[in-house]
Amino acid sequence: MKIVVIGNGMVGYKFCEKMVARYSLHASELVVFGEEPRPAYDRVHLTSWFDGKTADDLLLATADWYVENGIRLHLGDPVLRIDRENKTVQSHKGIVETYDYLVIATGSAAFVPPVPGMDKKGVFIYRTIEDLEMMKAFAPNARSGAVIGGGLLGLEAAKALLDLGISNTHVIEFSSRLMPRQIDDQGSAILQNKLAGLGLKVLTGKNTREILGDDAITGLQFADDTILETDILVVSAGIKPRDELAKAAGLTTGPRGGILVNEQMQTSDPYIYSIGECALFNNMIYGLVAPGYEMAEVAASHITGEAKAFTGFDMSTKLKLIGVDVASFGDPFADPESCHSIVFEDKYKGTYKRINITTDGQFLLGGILIGDAAAYNMLLQTTRNKMVLPANPEDLLLGASRGTSDAGAGVTALPDEAMICSCENVSKGAICQAVTDGHETLDDVKKCTKAGTCCGGCTPMVKDLITATMKAQGKYIRNVVCEHFPYSRQEMLDLIKVKSLRSFDEVLDHYGEGEGCEVCKPVVASILASLWNDMILDKGNDTAQDSNDRYLANIQKGGTYSVVPRIPGGEITPEKLVVIGEIGTKYNLYTKITGGQRIDLFGAHLSDLPNIWEELIAAGFESGHAYGKALRTVKSCVGSTWCRFGLHDSVSFAIRIEERYRGLRAPHKLKSAVSGCIRECAEAQSKDFGIIATEKGWNLYVCGNGGSKPQHAQLLAADIDSDTCIRYIDRFLMFYIKTADPLTRTATWLNKLDGGMDYLRNVVLNDSLGIAAQLEAEMQMLVDNYKCEWREVVENPELRKRFSHFINAPEDKDPTVKFETMRAQKKAAEWK
Repeated sequence: MKIVVIGNGMVGYKFCEKMVARYSLHASELVVFGEEPRPAYDRVHLTSWFDGKTADDLLLATADWYVENGIRLHLGDPVLRIDRENKTVQSHKGIVETYDYLVIATGSAAFVPPVPGMDKKGVFIYRTIEDLEMMKAFAPNARSGAVIGGGLLGLEAAKALLDLGISNTHVIEFSSRLMPRQIDDQGSAILQNKLAGLGLKVLTGKNTREILGDDAITGLQFADDTILETDILVVSAGIKPRDELAKAAGLTTGPRGGILVNEQMQTSDPYIYSIGECALFNNMIYGLVAPGYEMAEVAASHITGEAKAFTGFDMSTKLKLIGVDVASFGDPFADPESCHSIVFEDKYKGTYKRINITTDGQFLLGGILIGDAAAYNMLLQTTRNKMVLPANPEDLLLGASRGTSDAGAGVTALPDEAMICSCENVSKGAICQAVTDGHETLDDVKKCTKAGTCCGGCTPMVKDLITATMKAQGKYIRNVVCEHFPYSRQEMLDLIKVKSLRSFDEVLDHYGEGEGCEVCKPVVASILASLWNDMILDKGNDTAQDSNDRYLANIQKGGTYSVVPRIPGGEITPEKLVVIGEIGTKYNLYTKITGGQRIDLFGAHLSDLPNIWEELIAAGFESGHAYGKALRTVKSCVGSTWCRFGLHDSVSFAIRIEERYRGLRAPHKLKSAVSGCIRECAEAQSKDFGIIATEKGWNLYVCGNGGSKPQHAQLLAADIDSDTCIRYIDRFLMFYIKTADPLTRTATWLNKLDGGMDYLRNVVLNDSLGIAAQLEAEMQMLVDNYKCEWREVVENPELRKRFSHFINAPEDKDPTVKFETMRAQKKAAEWK
């Protein structure tokens, strides 16, 4: 049996994979024609190319995979003609292949609106890696950008422009709202506000009439006669099925495009199948990869004699658009006459949640999540499996945590046939069986079942199933760092301390295997820093650090860095302010006062960093550790020194706190604050540890959190003196450092801690574990070993050499990096 596949995209590749799983190499012959010059790649994560991934990183399989599995792959050679009578295909390069069965997986092309001027320079389609390469080459010539299309692909294209450093970017959508097929008007408004906060401008209800400019684009003119100036335009207004080859061969197509198929993916010719975005099933073109994968499974099964059918596909989806969670599931636009809707909207935090339930309150029909989609997986499963809702359905929005639908039910309550991984069609029962058969890690389950190997959205639920299945078998669950270290972070810390290991290589030699990975290297580096407080770039540890730690600065858009000097308690002298102003002017830096009462300087070139640090250090500044998982700031009100309500000197105490814990490395960043009275101007109760003055002393609060999931800190100790407060903070912080998982904020750590605040209070205040003296001594050792990392680089010629773009030209700045004014900052004369 000889099968020819036209198209080597994600769905065409998946068909080949399904066939290989069914047949030995010699049982069938597979021939694949691909239009692009490289094998199939992950188009779902195309924007990660701008984050540093290469085209090879995105490949679904190398060319060797096709050879090893007996597949003849013709790249850069599209099929031009299908001869149904003789059952042959002819390619662009003149290759003629016969077939027993033909599978058309030509996918889709970008829909290009019929707007005059689409052929001008600076106008791009957002579809392939080659498109991205052309955009990147053109981007340095552009100061402003625009995207036609406010759907999924359009917003992805807008992110691409932002990643290219074009901060002045507009999204133009013909409809009255963004993502009109997935979210409603209220959700669109919330999403639009979130995107605006990231610097992205959105224009809805806009119809583009003409692209302006002579040879190259200079702007867009809309139907309402308004004009938008732009230097680069990306078109991502939807897709259209690639059915031209099928039409020419006389296959039946839909009136609006698409190759008509039945439940077995057969076209009007029973020897020809169509799968993916070129296939039309029940008047529907499916524009997601998961239904395409299911079509590939069905076609492969029918060709090999199995009885499977494609009956449609749930178009629920969850994704992160430019850092914003967006999800819709089931029927997000259920008829209000046949359902009730429960809506939660928080404009301040930028979250919107809507669920549609049956009129009797028994079942979930669908919904929309914006800004916080943590509950998506369980809500989707509740909808798909017609699970009865709790007595108070609003708890699904207000009280649900990840992996639970209500207090008593969760992933274990799902039926075995529940589809956990839609992309690979993997059920709960299949995952649990894999774990029962001995595949007890996430990587093992992925290899065995392929669950979580495509979009990754089901990964949290797969992890929960692994844990639940192992617990049901009475097995001890070990929370290991990764496959290279069979220990938890807490176990690793104890082992490293016992052996007094000081570098990642030493730790790997003693307790690991392989070369390490992007997961374990930062974890080990964090443990080493938390134990010894050594210079993080010494002993070869720089390669194990996160990218920001590696250069002691946060990398920004365009490849420049930010410099954040420490300003303890927010207190600064006029002389120091003058120095910051002079440095900002000298190095052409954008300056901003942060919410943590310090000053950020943006736009520094890598080679300038040591020079900037040297000048700041000479003026009495030091590193503010804005780049590390470390103490960031200790915010303060003016306290009793100036405020008529102040009870104690909050500024002096904040400075004392910050200077004690500066440079302290932890599983995640730490923030603190000191308020001089209960009016709470320093917002201490939203910090990892916060201190509030009382008439009798200080109240100490711990485990608060700002950000996207805020949580109030809880009272640990009341009416204590300053020295006692610091002792308790020493114990609290060291206990957190020793027991928290990697990248776990204090709020999340407390939520998972057995016994919660009562247990923590017993450990810290009552010394229930008998380790208080040890925790205090370990903290004092870290305090005594503190050194400013900036100063270490400035005074060490070898470390300083690392901050050069080119080894043979250390004084040169990267010629591809330019400083552009993104948001004009007024000069002093302009304020007058």
